[in-house]
Amino acid sequence: MEYRRLGRSGLKLGEVGLGSWLTVGHAVDEQATTEIVRKAYELGVNFFDTANVYAAGRAEQLVGQALRELPRDTYVLATKVFFPMGEKPNQSGLSRKHIHEQAHASLKRLGADYIDLYQAHRYDNDAPLDEVLRAFDDLVRAGKVLYVGVSMWTANQIMQAHALAEQMNLNKIVSNQPAYNMLHRDIEKDVISTCESLGVGQLAYSPLAQGVLTGKYSGGAAPTGSRGADPKGEGMFMGRYLRKENIQRVQRLQAVAADLGMTMAQMALTWCLRQKNVSSVICGAKRPQQLEENVAASGKTIPEDALQRIEDILT
Repeated sequence: MEYRRLGRSGLKLGEVGLGSWLTVGHAVDEQATTEIVRKAYELGVNFFDTANVYAAGRAEQLVGQALRELPRDTYVLATKVFFPMGEKPNQSGLSRKHIHEQAHASLKRLGADYIDLYQAHRYDNDAPLDEVLRAFDDLVRAGKVLYVGVSMWTANQIMQAHALAEQMNLNKIVSNQPAYNMLHRDIEKDVISTCESLGVGQLAYSPLAQGVLTGKYSGGAAPTGSRGADPKGEGMFMGRYLRKENIQRVQRLQAVAADLGMTMAQMALTWCLRQKNVSSVICGAKRPQQLEENVAASGKTIPEDALQRIEDILT
């Protein structure tokens, strides 16, 4: 495993991290979570990402439990706040109240004394930005949180947050967690360039496009047990990736991966990591064996001629 700095911070993350969205607490039970987390750790993964809303808090509990016997100074634990954790008006969003209460609830579920990276899961139009930044800063000053990040914020929102934090002498955002993969490249328009100028690193989630970029859907039908085979569960998030034109692109990309001596998954992860602003790619796993293939992408490069072939296929 090779490691990169998270934005302008001194924190170093493995190029491949382990996520828990749609896996832990759903398709992955307590025992399997422990096996997957321990395997990831053995392979050099030091970045573990979750969120309070994943499996209604269950993901935080299982991830925290799996990490508990490992030395706390050897891994980075990240979670998020924004989405509803109840039906009442103040049980969602980024108000000071919700941030404060959910930070402490997450700490309890995780069984941790502090959160390495606490992220605003989305932008909240109903909460004043100065209130949001101050609430996060207070958690940092209290030692409950070490670094602050966001997820799926626009370039303009990140720029405004950076300027306001500087004006108010608050801790600045060090990361953004966007969906980023060969089939979803929105951040290339302006988010990456903005973040590079501000010292904000990307933590790319869904780098395998919910499994589509592994090639397992290239035959047309979703394999039994895959996300795409469950349209009411995990598969409900896959609509944009399972379009006919995307499947055709993946079929053509498989030839490029073969020529490079890589699996499709490894090529897809390496492609994301070609962006130096990407600090880590966040992969989920249902089996420990999947981790070995994904982690093997760390340190790999794709030659310029192959990158051009990929670009021709994607465009």
